[in-house]
Amino acid sequence: MASNVNPTVRRRRLGQELRRLRELKGMTAEQVAERLLVSQSKISRLENGRRSISQRDVRDLCGVYEVEDDRVVESLMQMAKDSRQQGWWHAFGDIPYSVYIGLETDAESLRVYEPQIIPGLLQTHQYAEALIAGALPESTPAEIEKRVNVRTRRQDRIQADEAPLRLWAVIDEGALRRIVGNRQLMIEQLEHLVEQSQLPHVTVQVLPFDMGAHPGISGHYAILEFPDASDSSVVYIEGVTSDLYLEKANDVAKYSVMYEHLRAQALNVEQTRQFIERIAKEYAGAN
Repeated sequence: MASNVNPTVRRRRLGQELRRLRELKGMTAEQVAERLLVSQSKISRLENGRRSISQRDVRDLCGVYEVEDDRVVESLMQMAKDSRQQGWWHAFGDIPYSVYIGLETDAESLRVYEPQIIPGLLQTHQYAEALIAGALPESTPAEIEKRVNVRTRRQDRIQADEAPLRLWAVIDEGALRRIVGNRQLMIEQLEHLVEQSQLPHVTVQVLPFDMGAHPGISGHYAILEFPDASDSSVVYIEGVTSDLYLEKANDVAKYSVMYEHLRAQALNVEQTRQFIERIAKEYAGAN
């Protein structure tokens, strides 16, 4: 395994391999939990990569699955050890969506629909600061700055010279109309959005109000895809107190079809740039 693979992805790959071994053995997660005297939820969290896994856990599971090849056991034990290393985001302390950051850091492409705000990877520093302060009114200035710095660091994937993240963003008109901070800040944010949309690996489309009802009406979601074929795509849905990660092929397929409909209903790339520039001029005229 390449040394630059981040710990979140290591956990996912290890979990997938442990699930494969369990299924080859013909056992359910409940049966494994009973054998090891642990909860079924622990087995599920280990398999979906949401929980760090110890070498002891791997050894115990290999024992239950009767893995006789020492090289396989040693390889899985090493994966468990590697998965406990820290990614760059750990330097910022406790980040609620650290699992998502780990996935985004390793993703090859990201498709996102945003109904309320400019996508995080395309935000200016000032917009992100005002947005976070408004969304989390009880946060201290230090906490706000930490979140802004994490968001800025995430944007390195967009600006990378080699293998940048391929981003496709469909943004509802409401995100452009919502004044975060003040009008001058919004002018700068919209100008930045147009500038970023001109990068060869970034596509931005706006879904105007007059399109009416559409498949994204239920809210924000993102679809992450990875360069390694063994890593399944992930649908990410952000929540207030917890996030949802969908990895089943059927779920990913449904959200992918929804996204295709959103892209079809949205303005094309050139129309989108003109639309954003027109709203920026409206803000400038109101100042």
